[in-house]
Amino acid sequence: MATAAAQKPSAPKQLPPPNADFFQFADTLGEEERAIVKKVRAYMETKVAPIINKHWVEDSFPFELLPSYKELNIAGIGISGYGCPGGSPLLVALVALEIARTDVSFCTFHGVHTGLAMESIYIAGTEEQKQKWLPPMARMEKVGCFALTEPLVGSGAGAGLLTTAKRDGDTWILNGQKRWIGNAPWCDISIVWARDVADNQVKGFIVENKTTPGFSVEKIENKIALKVVQNGQITMTDCRVSDANRLQGGKGTFRDPALVLRGTRHGVGWEITGAQMGAYENALKYAQERLQFGRRIASFQLIQELLAKMLGNIVACQSMLARAVQLETQGKLTDAQAAIVKAFCTSKARETVAWAREVLGGNGIVVDYNVARFFADTEAIYSYEGTYQMQNLIVGKAITGFSAFV
Repeated sequence: MATAAAQKPSAPKQLPPPNADFFQFADTLGEEERAIVKKVRAYMETKVAPIINKHWVEDSFPFELLPSYKELNIAGIGISGYGCPGGSPLLVALVALEIARTDVSFCTFHGVHTGLAMESIYIAGTEEQKQKWLPPMARMEKVGCFALTEPLVGSGAGAGLLTTAKRDGDTWILNGQKRWIGNAPWCDISIVWARDVADNQVKGFIVENKTTPGFSVEKIENKIALKVVQNGQITMTDCRVSDANRLQGGKGTFRDPALVLRGTRHGVGWEITGAQMGAYENALKYAQERLQFGRRIASFQLIQELLAKMLGNIVACQSMLARAVQLETQGKLTDAQAAIVKAFCTSKARETVAWAREVLGGNGIVVDYNVARFFADTEAIYSYEGTYQMQNLIVGKAITGFSAFV
């Protein structure tokens, strides 16, 4: 008769460590930029990972991390000059991927401040505005948000913004509401996009949240996803903004926010791929340790098939994203290419995180095991910065020559 000791399986002496960078995309960076990515990964694993589940459950933002985040020197990454750290488009992408690999909400906070708020000023601001705002934002003395979506206007923002801007001498009067604005409940400045009642064009404004009369923010409660990032509903009632705070370096049309969104849209692809990587790596680690029927479940055929399919999705997304970065670097990335990246990667992510949850069984719905957080957060990313369906219509117009928009 076998003894209890003989029945208990012994773990292999050495198991492959979970690593979702199967095709070694990080190695395509130069040594200096690769060191930055490693620094970000170490920060996320040692500082953010130990506390993020608690904040996710409590629907709170880890403000205690802001001083150490500042020391990473990645606010404004990809922007050259103005106190920003610069860096290649691939570095910007892989930094976002590494942040999201631990937590998507923290990556959203980073992306809203750096990729949306700071890029809006960089792309559509005057030289004077860049000199005034970008250095303190890079130093994290000022944190920003990007206010485009409205309670009644999401996908139709290009033609139907209800927030209005009316010029009155050297000031503008803003009236309207914005919704789902990440960082809004606590940040310092908002990049508000409003329709000029005089020419019906969309214009951008830098609004100082805490000192502008008529500007208020209500935190959106009871979310089931992206619970760490704080979303707000902004209300502007006869909110006066100086003409000096109107973004005057762009075209003064919807083309300005559209240019910002082109870059961040495929950036969302990197973010959601980071989420896939985090879900996969946590599921793999769990499978290597979990005992069932006297064996570690990583040795089961069905579990290995799920893990292999997850990794295939991740590599497919990474490959598409790598090419998108090449096109961006060459100045050739189109709206349709950015759109298909966002649509494809978020669609594949839904599959990946669902399979990761499946690997964990019942533990897959418990936040303690991390996968549940990725599972829930992916649903939000599937819709934000342009829904899956709208992205496909952008692609459809490009490939057919016909617009299917209403």
